[in-house]
Amino acid sequence: MMGIARSRMDRSVSAAPAKTPPGKPGAAAPEAPPPKKSKKLMFIALTLVAIVAAGGGAAFWFLKPSAPASAKPSGPARYIALEPAFVVNLADEGGARYLQADVQLQTRDADTAAAVALHTPIIRNKLLLLFGQQTSQQLTGRNGKEQLQAQALAEVKKTLRAQHAANQVEALLFTSIVIQ
Repeated sequence: MMGIARSRMDRSVSAAPAKTPPGKPGAAAPEAPPPKKSKKLMFIALTLVAIVAAGGGAAFWFLKPSAPASAKPSGPARYIALEPAFVVNLADEGGARYLQADVQLQTRDADTAAAVALHTPIIRNKLLLLFGQQTSQQLTGRNGKEQLQAQALAEVKKTLRAQHAANQVEALLFTSIVIQ
């Protein structure tokens, strides 16, 4: 009886299909597919990279030094003396009063310096006319002199523009002014 039982056991063991290595024809299907990498993780990583890149771009844009609306030419200041000194009768009634002023123009632009040198006669004429319209009362205080200075600078720039020349004059300076 033992022989019969053993042959049945042998049959039951041999009746089980033999496992074949994967990749060969007739191989048994794997029990469970390997887990796939989550697409959510890749999506989160790409989103974080995009946010960091956008933040870096925004920081670059807002923190970069901004150029002024009218970029001034760089370089050393040049002072151009309008010689000889201006001497004009003031527009006072009832007395002979006069103004004597030494004027210099400041620029950092070589083209403007050349334009001032070329158009000095026209500039001097316009300034003489402007200075001759003033009264001694208008020029007694600091404010009066500063207003005249601003008007004279505007006149110089206007004259250079009318001549289609460079007009980057930064300042008009009175280096000496006498009112009598």
